[in-house]
Amino acid sequence: MASQISTLVEAFDRLAAADFAMGAEWKAVHDICQAHEGEQAFDWGHALCHRVEGDTWNAGYWYRLAGKSVARGSFGDEWAAMRPALLAK
Repeated sequence: MASQISTLVEAFDRLAAADFAMGAEWKAVHDICQAHEGEQAFDWGHALCHRVEGDTWNAGYWYRLAGKSVARGSFGDEWAAMRPALLAK
């Protein structure tokens, strides 16, 4: 699973570098998360994807599956907290 986590982190780093804009980088992160549905780390990433998209209901669903509270800060703040947690897995 470590290599999949690394792939997710790299994709999120590219999305963050793109200022969390909807587009190809967002789709890449979303596709990775969807491919690993049911795995807590990826469900957390899926939640952030849907926050970026503006779909708060769907984001809430993925936060619940990931066992996480719904984030309230900026996308960058959430990624700054999520990144080291993912890399520790």
